[in-house]
Amino acid sequence: MAPHQQSERTAVLLVNLGTPDAPTSSAVRRYLKQFLSDPRVVEIPRVIWWCILNLIILPIRSKASAKKYASIWMQGQVTGSPLLIHSKNQTFALEKRFLSQGKEVMVELAMRYGEPSLESVLNKLRDAGVGRLLVLPLYPQYSATTTASTFDEIFRVLATWRNQPELRLVKHYHDHPAYIQALKEQVEASWQLNGRPDFAQGDKLVFSFHGVPKRTLDKGDPYHCECHKTGRLLREALGLTPDQALVTFQSRFGKAEWLKPYTAPTIEAFAKNHVKRVDVFCPGFPADCLETLEEIAMEVRDEFLAAGGKDYRYIPCLNDSAHWVAGLDAIAVDHLGKWPTQLDTSQELDARTRRAKALGSKE
Repeated sequence: MAPHQQSERTAVLLVNLGTPDAPTSSAVRRYLKQFLSDPRVVEIPRVIWWCILNLIILPIRSKASAKKYASIWMQGQVTGSPLLIHSKNQTFALEKRFLSQGKEVMVELAMRYGEPSLESVLNKLRDAGVGRLLVLPLYPQYSATTTASTFDEIFRVLATWRNQPELRLVKHYHDHPAYIQALKEQVEASWQLNGRPDFAQGDKLVFSFHGVPKRTLDKGDPYHCECHKTGRLLREALGLTPDQALVTFQSRFGKAEWLKPYTAPTIEAFAKNHVKRVDVFCPGFPADCLETLEEIAMEVRDEFLAAGGKDYRYIPCLNDSAHWVAGLDAIAVDHLGKWPTQLDTSQELDARTRRAKALGSKE
């Protein structure tokens, strides 16, 4: 279809990290190979890392990770990866919210690794006539390992296009009031169901963020600072002190030093120091996934109880909660600015077609 025959549309592209297609060794191996081959993720000389990845990590870790994925894989009416299902639900809910406001804005979801791939979704948006594209990564805190890698792949794909869209990128929203409000409401909703911790008696609230190697901070990555700012703003919104609510970092991999304090040892130490209850929330994960459901909700819980803790509460991620969909809406609208959110009328398209034909168009 010629450009003058369709409306130039506005779209929001949500991007999450990715997930295996199935909880099997082969599917996990494919996913891990793509993920861990990204030089933004692992900053080790390529030849050395190729040997480590293909000869050691993939043969060993794929099977072990597949078992972990199987333990959290969603079953029943909706089957699949929690991260993919929750991210899809966020996408549908945001587009529905736009429509309820009279905005004709497409909302699509892509994964940086795995499916639906960024390339396939970008091509889908191009074929739908999208001329204005807002990229909103589902990474509230910027890191070169996540956000920059996503932007790299988008630029790679767009470099092959003749007619590129107008492009806006959301770098981060770690301190956006709508994001902090959504986090606050998520914590308070959990407390409504399970009771509020007795902070006067020493109970703790832990904000666990995904860790990265410390050298990323030394090289100028703002991720560490942005996690701490999110934690501070959320703590203040909840009316807590630094002793009652603290930031930790999880998912350490390898022998290098990562951002500290580490989540699991911190929570185990609480148990040994007679802290009876710990609530754990993962603000940097807008959707529940392996790292939250298996590592935090299962592994760390078992370690806390084994060390003498009595009450461990995992607070679910934002997922497709109404307060988070409202937050995504607010963040997107801030960045959409004055872009048109209405499609051209049939009369406008007809007039444009007549003008194009007058200039020699055959369509």
